[in-house]
Amino acid sequence: MPLSYNNVYRESIENPEKFWADAAETLHWYRKWDKVLDNSNPPFYRWFAGGKTNTCYNALDRHVDEGRGNNIAVIYDSPVTGAKQQFTFREFRDEVALFAGALQSRGVRKGDRVIIYMPMIPEALIAMLACARIGAIHSVVFGGFASHELAVRIDDCKPKIIVSASCGIEREKVIDYKRLLDFAIELAHFKPEICIIRQREQLRGPLNEERDLTWKQALLGAEPAPCVPVESSDPLYILYTSGTTGKPKGVVRDNGGHMVALKWSMEHVYGIEPGETYWAASDVGWVVGHSYIVYGPLLNGNTTIVFEGKPVGTPDPGVFWRIISEYGVSVFFTAPTAFRAIKKEDPNGTFIEKYNLSGFRTLFLAGERADPDTVKWAQEKLQVPVIDHWWQTETGWAIAANCQGIEPGPVKYGSASKAVPGYNVKVVNQNMEELENGKMGDIVIRHPLPPGTMLTLWKADNHFIDSYMSKYPGHYLTSDAGYIDEDGYIYIMSRTDDIINVAGHRLSTGAIEAELCEHPDVAESAVIGAADELKGEVPVGFLVLKSGVDTPHNQIIKHVIEYVRENIGPVASFKQAVIVQRLPKTRSGKILRGTMRKIANSQEYTMPATIDDPAVLDEIKEVLQSIGYAR
Repeated sequence: MPLSYNNVYRESIENPEKFWADAAETLHWYRKWDKVLDNSNPPFYRWFAGGKTNTCYNALDRHVDEGRGNNIAVIYDSPVTGAKQQFTFREFRDEVALFAGALQSRGVRKGDRVIIYMPMIPEALIAMLACARIGAIHSVVFGGFASHELAVRIDDCKPKIIVSASCGIEREKVIDYKRLLDFAIELAHFKPEICIIRQREQLRGPLNEERDLTWKQALLGAEPAPCVPVESSDPLYILYTSGTTGKPKGVVRDNGGHMVALKWSMEHVYGIEPGETYWAASDVGWVVGHSYIVYGPLLNGNTTIVFEGKPVGTPDPGVFWRIISEYGVSVFFTAPTAFRAIKKEDPNGTFIEKYNLSGFRTLFLAGERADPDTVKWAQEKLQVPVIDHWWQTETGWAIAANCQGIEPGPVKYGSASKAVPGYNVKVVNQNMEELENGKMGDIVIRHPLPPGTMLTLWKADNHFIDSYMSKYPGHYLTSDAGYIDEDGYIYIMSRTDDIINVAGHRLSTGAIEAELCEHPDVAESAVIGAADELKGEVPVGFLVLKSGVDTPHNQIIKHVIEYVRENIGPVASFKQAVIVQRLPKTRSGKILRGTMRKIANSQEYTMPATIDDPAVLDEIKEVLQSIGYAR
């Protein structure tokens, strides 16, 4: 008999301390908490205050001690190198303990920072968990990030040690991480004492004899380190996210609340049992990688997959189905953009038919809004529930989802479903008045936020308040806009800066994009607001077509303009659409709409640090110039 969503949700909002204390009982504590929720200094709430625990112990050692040491913990599959490897919980614990000892032998202590700048290889997870084991604070920077951006992060968190690899591999291209790292250290004012480099055979990096050690050298003579008890509120990691000022914001996550929330989410949001295989096709450089490649699955006793590849081109659009089939994946989580890439290359789902997916039961999408066309395509081809859910780097886990481990509800296309237990979500206007169902406004979350969400920003408490807590007192500002329907389903339509104002009418770019993607030839779309003397702003649409489309482009454009007029109305004033080969995106797959808008409006912009391929922006500018913008 499934749990009642309404009952679980009500309990989480009306009696949060009992709700989360019950969830925390399933984990190991060296000392129980004095207070479940310390709300003495809002908005700096602390969960399980006074408790002592260790995240690494709960993710690895606990399973060994409870008799599950021979279960598979980590699978590494690298289609770009052909390498495959598997580790049991006992084997992975031993690898982590030895590397933790290597860090300790070089002076790393509780509270010290360690930057991890690595590709998707097992050593990335080992380094993260080794830091957690000894109470050090890790800060993972996406492998291959530009030297300047890495230098900014070095100066902000001041790491004692940097752990990196000689190179990363993207399809057939080798990225020289060591060169990027050396230049970053040269640029940074703060200099780390030691760099530990995992040398890879595809490209070995030159070592600075006074500073650098290979991974193997670091392990020589090291003794396995035991787990160090830490306070529940002690930081586990810093993860940098983009800031509106250009300076990255270091989101700080705690140990106790984080592990309680993530373990709870594995069972209740994702509906997965210990011993099953869970795969999040992301990167440890992003929050999804932290929460659902490393910590969530291992805390719950699941097998997790470290995948070094892409959804297409490594070698084909069937690689996801090969992984799911080969390793018996039960629940899969990826970004909508990955599915749009697959749909573009394999619109008929031919590659899906090559693999046995009989054990696969649920697909989760997050990262940006999942357009209804992509969700419908995935449902039709995979014949499993496709769940769009919504969360942020700052929250660390889902704010809204169709919780598969509680009481799954019907899928509503375009909605991230209902608020996850623990999150008191509201839609308000600029006067902080709660809006009626169906009215679009700013989405906020009432305090206190549940466990697992951000504590603050690293060394920037005032910036934390200004960025998230000051606009609507007593509430967290998500910076997302949308509405809640009569059934409690939440619709995330756009970031608040993606709302466009057409002749006084506030319109969501996400709603227009959903209409564009209804066209059978369109694989992906983006809409921006371009300045207009008469209307203030008008929408401009960008279309990426599916492979093999032979419909005349002018006919496709004519049809999508008609779709928007019919389904959103003439008020949208949608009259301009262009076809492009690709859209500018971050490495995590988010479309850079804000940058595109600045180009269209001939405004200055900074090349985003996270951009996947800067050349795409030049292509976008040329297209915009051809229709009268970007002058």
